[in-house]
Amino acid sequence: MDAHIENRTYIPASVGQNGKCHDDQEGSSSEVALTVEVCQYATSSADPIQIADHVRQYLSNRSFVYQDEVIPVSEEDQYLQSHVESIRLCDCETDRETALGTRLLFWQVHLNVHVFQLSEEGPADDDETEDNVSVYREWMLPAREFHNLWDSLLYEEDIKGRLLHYASTALLFGERGVDSHLVSFNRTVLLHGPPGTGKTTLCKALAQKLAVRFSRRWFSQGQLIEVNAHSLFSKWFSESGKLVSKLFSKIMELVEEEDSLVCVLLDEVESLTRARSASVSGSEPADAIRAVNALLTQLDALKAYPNVLVLTTSNITEAIDLAFVDRADIKAYVGPPGAQARYEILRSCVLELHRVGILAKDQAQQDASTALLEAAAACAGFSGRMLRKLPFLAHARGCSLSRGRTLSCQAFACQLRQASELEAHDRGLMK
Repeated sequence: MDAHIENRTYIPASVGQNGKCHDDQEGSSSEVALTVEVCQYATSSADPIQIADHVRQYLSNRSFVYQDEVIPVSEEDQYLQSHVESIRLCDCETDRETALGTRLLFWQVHLNVHVFQLSEEGPADDDETEDNVSVYREWMLPAREFHNLWDSLLYEEDIKGRLLHYASTALLFGERGVDSHLVSFNRTVLLHGPPGTGKTTLCKALAQKLAVRFSRRWFSQGQLIEVNAHSLFSKWFSESGKLVSKLFSKIMELVEEEDSLVCVLLDEVESLTRARSASVSGSEPADAIRAVNALLTQLDALKAYPNVLVLTTSNITEAIDLAFVDRADIKAYVGPPGAQARYEILRSCVLELHRVGILAKDQAQQDASTALLEAAAACAGFSGRMLRKLPFLAHARGCSLSRGRTLSCQAFACQLRQASELEAHDRGLMK
């Protein structure tokens, strides 16, 4: 672990049109702010400020459509070809500076360019407990594993924008030294809802987004600590308290570095309630409730650090500990996707299969397909996780029909609908 901690990935600068590190609020009030994320090759040693300046020049004298999109790098630009993996115009869906789809000329926009390099390291685990369960995992941010994760999450309600704006405000208040006794904020988020709706994934994507957006503005590096709450409660007497102490010793070690952004993801937080209730009823030793209280106390102690954000999830809304609910600044419900979100999720899957040549090119590019809409309607009540699995199951079910031939979008959408009906039938038999 120590070697992993010391070999930190440098997260380069966020650079405005003047080539300097800046606050996102710069620019004329009449200009529309556009966020541009530039992924620099991990092998590149170029100055991120120079890359940002080059990207700004590359994007000058052109118009923009106000929507999230990947901007292709011209083969004629050897500098960008050598140092830049991708350029993405992003956060239009969440920032909503103007109406989506609006065409903007170059003099109407203010570019906030964020240059970053992805950490190629995977997660580092702590030592396992006696139950062979890892208490936490650590990622360096931004991580290759979470790249483009934010864009893959589709919701009808603007929950991503709500979380991003909340986190930005929480970090701003901390950086400016706002007295939390006068203006109360805990920098704690609670996402709750049924399993499979993307709560944990959304937390990881938010941590990644913050590491990119605030790189070198306030922080030079980022870490994500993912904690499995139920693993903190050991069957061995007095062991739970030791696990909590070990966990927060690690977290405190990180947050004491003021230039480090630390996101703590506490998964399945309803485990706190179960442990507390079991202790009160006598089915668990008092050690469990002491561990819960110690955990809540340690979370309270994190308020003193402006560079930490606590992200929590729960699958059982009714089982969340009220003592914890009171500590959360924002409590957002993440439910199954609605009709529009289901359609967009399936459509993104179809476009991906088109990209790799599994679906026919001429059919997959249709903006709307009656068959795909019918498939989305048949998936009512499915989680986002299940929707992402359906294209695989549909192809597996119908691959004998295609016999190696490229499928049309319409034929595949029919297979999606049939696969969704079969999945619903199988689920009904399990009740």
